[in-house]
Amino acid sequence: MTNNLKLDALDRRILAALQADGRITYDDLAARVGLSASATLRRVKRLEDAGVITGYVALVSAARVGLGLTAYINVHMEKRSDTGKRSPMDDFSAAVQTWPEVAECVSLTGEMDYLLRVVVSDMDHYSRFVMDTLLRHPSVKDVRTSFVLNHVKATTVLPV
Repeated sequence: MTNNLKLDALDRRILAALQADGRITYDDLAARVGLSASATLRRVKRLEDAGVITGYVALVSAARVGLGLTAYINVHMEKRSDTGKRSPMDDFSAAVQTWPEVAECVSLTGEMDYLLRVVVSDMDHYSRFVMDTLLRHPSVKDVRTSFVLNHVKATTVLPV
């Protein structure tokens, strides 16, 4: 990330306020950070254009929509492909994009190749996902799962 935008104290206050309430009006945001609404709008637009602000979303309670089980799955991949066209990692990365149960997928260093955060309704849903989708992918060699017992901290806020 060599093209990081230089953030001053006002930018950081704007980002902190938007992370706390993405639906705040520009007038309220301006009052909170001590700028005019037009100056605040220009700064927010600059942050959006620079890719610092990447989007706005509604945060949904998984439990309230029937998704009561969260699992973290470590995935170990095959390193070679018989087809020779695409690497197993590329094939897996493309497949993950189509699996709605996968809320997050990151590539890791160490023994395992990927960590998936999977959100499902229950153990049956989890079992179907692992047996019928994940383990059937030709690039997957092994998986290890840990289930969330309790959410101790969950935030989308970055320490700007």
